[in-house]
Amino acid sequence: MSDPSEVYNHQTIKDVLDELERTAVSRIAAAESAEELEKLRLEFLGKKARLSLVLRSLGGVPPEERSGLGQRANLLRRSLEERLKEQSGKLSKVLKPRAFLDLTLPGTRPERGAVHPITRIIAQITDIFEKLNFEWVEGREVETAFYNFTALNIPEDHPSRDSFDTFFTKEGHLLRSQTSTVQIRVMEKRKPPLRIIAPGRVYRPDTVDASHSFMFHQIEGLMVDEKTTFSDLKGMIHVFLRALFGKKTKVRFRPHFFPFTEPSVEVDMSCFICDAKGCSVCGQKGWLEVMGAGSVDPNVFKAVGYDAKAVQGFAFGLGVERIAMLKYGITDIRLFYENDIRFLKQFQ
Repeated sequence: MSDPSEVYNHQTIKDVLDELERTAVSRIAAAESAEELEKLRLEFLGKKARLSLVLRSLGGVPPEERSGLGQRANLLRRSLEERLKEQSGKLSKVLKPRAFLDLTLPGTRPERGAVHPITRIIAQITDIFEKLNFEWVEGREVETAFYNFTALNIPEDHPSRDSFDTFFTKEGHLLRSQTSTVQIRVMEKRKPPLRIIAPGRVYRPDTVDASHSFMFHQIEGLMVDEKTTFSDLKGMIHVFLRALFGKKTKVRFRPHFFPFTEPSVEVDMSCFICDAKGCSVCGQKGWLEVMGAGSVDPNVFKAVGYDAKAVQGFAFGLGVERIAMLKYGITDIRLFYENDIRFLKQFQ
């Protein structure tokens, strides 16, 4: 049957379709390669295939029989298309490993994760202080004004209490703007001597840019006993910064003001990039500001029920992102939070 103009009667076309189905189904099921399946597709479903010739010859069939035969032929076409697709899927599962997988080649190594630089720095800092007998403590991130401000000797009219500087909730609570809140809660529950460090997230409504974020990390430290002095604070900071940045690190203290410490200082260290000679990292100054510190104000002791005449203490606080940016030479704080695998891979 090679002439599409040839006229068939109903029984002839039905017999041809039945024969085509039997032949095509068995041959498709027996196909053993993609090339063989493609040949069968052309043979049974191509423009010059027998099924196409049958469809074109339906014009010579009486109208009352044409509809049923056309439907039968189209159903057969769809059935063969599905069988070809199904057989192709079976062959790809069976043949692909044998045809394309070289078992002698080394396997593909999976992607390895890395400790995030913020987590890495927190671990390094806390490890240093734990060796100095400081205890790691944690506290809540949703706080009250008492713990975030009042107990830390921050007056009612201080700008930090304004909504421009602190996130407040509708219920009157707030997201802590400093981890000093943990120190207050610990002192409320425990008596001296104390040596604690409190790492954690803090929140301030800053505009996000290369050096600011509305969420960042701090580590606050506190030491309280009967005779802790400012000299002890200076010595501890020297030990800490040299352990983190190297033995050649120099440290200087500049007078400053914090409501919760008196006296208070800003702590600078010599720039480890240029060896204090001046570079773009330190602004040509040779020094880098790294933390704030001071002796605990007596009003803070009174707020937690300590006898301010019987105990002494010091506190310090540092920004984790600031330390990480200095240590790893990172110029944009946003890189810590973008989860760019290219950035994170550098810390494997």
